[in-house]
Amino acid sequence: MFLRIDRLQIELPMPKEQDPNAAAAVQALLGGRFGEMSTLMNYMYQSFNFRGKKALKPYYDLIANIATEELGHIELVSATVNSLLAKNPGKDLEEGVDPVTAPLGFAKDARNAAHFIAGGANTLVMGAMGEHWNGEYVFTSGNLILDLLHNFFLEVAARTHKLRVYEMTDNPVAREMIGYLLVRGGVHAAAYGKALESLTGVEMTKLLPIPRIDNSKFPEARKFMEQGFHKNLYRFSSSDYQDLGLIWNGPSPEDGSTVVVVDGPPAGGPVFDAGHDAAEFAPEFHPGELYEIAKKLYEKAK
Repeated sequence: MFLRIDRLQIELPMPKEQDPNAAAAVQALLGGRFGEMSTLMNYMYQSFNFRGKKALKPYYDLIANIATEELGHIELVSATVNSLLAKNPGKDLEEGVDPVTAPLGFAKDARNAAHFIAGGANTLVMGAMGEHWNGEYVFTSGNLILDLLHNFFLEVAARTHKLRVYEMTDNPVAREMIGYLLVRGGVHAAAYGKALESLTGVEMTKLLPIPRIDNSKFPEARKFMEQGFHKNLYRFSSSDYQDLGLIWNGPSPEDGSTVVVVDGPPAGGPVFDAGHDAAEFAPEFHPGELYEIAKKLYEKAK
């Protein structure tokens, strides 16, 4: 089971203006072939299907725990997309709009009109070109070495896509999120590499980084490395997954510093509220009616 905390894994900067085309590119990092939906569902189903949970517990603990962190990565990428699409971040009310005046006229020139037609100016489970995420992206073979090798590949392929999206936009919200995920993805690639080394003797971490450019070259990633995020493997449980340290130990391939298992999640930052958007009828054309209902619920509970 899972315990949810109402915080993002990091604090994102507030958006200065709508940036729909950056949002379209960032969608690749959520629902694309190598997006966070894929890392989550690959690791989650591998943990569900894991054979030998007791005999091979350190490897089960690793896959299951990284899967849990990926839930927070989906949340973080979604918050980023929503911030890039938001017209009134954090605003509960705004002046009404006349639908006859085509208040969404600008969206016909956005690269992904589905954000505004299907989503109400928010994130969708798709890639950069509107292609929907699907279960064909999930690999769970039952063979531990094969699954770990796939996960190693998945992480470095995801890193490649993050770097390319970083090069597409200089939006500070998008780059802050990408910088963090470059560092955390580096941890996951290294962890799967260390697991493979323990099983096969092949020094997989010597392949890192792929592509051959250090995370420290990017200011947003370097900031998180200076805070130690590249060394930490977080244990997302109050009592379980105690054997992570049997695999996650020794030097970090990033800079040679000693890696550590941290009990509990990172401190994180506040969740993002995209605010009211009258043109999208979100949360309603006249939101005051909904807020009155919610107010009555609170009064009734007293």
